[in-house]
Amino acid sequence: MDRRVFLRTASGALLGLAAGSRAVSAAMLPADPVFGRSFDDLRGASQALSAYVGRPLVMNFWASWCAPCVREMPLLESLHQQHPDLTVLGLAIDTRANVLRFLDKVSVSYPLLLTGTQGIPLMRELGNKGGGLPFTVLFDRHGRESSTVVGELKPDDLQARVARIL
Repeated sequence: MDRRVFLRTASGALLGLAAGSRAVSAAMLPADPVFGRSFDDLRGASQALSAYVGRPLVMNFWASWCAPCVREMPLLESLHQQHPDLTVLGLAIDTRANVLRFLDKVSVSYPLLLTGTQGIPLMRELGNKGGGLPFTVLFDRHGRESSTVVGELKPDDLQARVARIL
């Protein structure tokens, strides 16, 4: 059984017993285990993903050498600018040097963290078994996964997905 499914199931069962009922409010479930990880920002400071629980989150795995990733960056930047109550987070499957060179050409104001190769098993854990880029995961404000997109984002589809977590 997938670890995340197991944790959600076990948590739900325990909460249901504690409440004296089988019905458990979705708001009571814990954040996805992905939020137990940390990655460095562009200055080299470790940033805990748990800091992003509490607001809806669009987590985008990308790389500077990935053409579809680069094409969708303006869409993510626009989303970041349009929705101040939403966090857009870029997780770079790349090196610091490559990302800094990329940022000399493309303006990105949302936070970027460096996962390097550690991002690949994380993507697989989140459902991207092939490890393809780009890969986007949307989480609600409680840190629960809402949906995933493997491949380049489409504006209308992304807006609909974001509306569900806002």
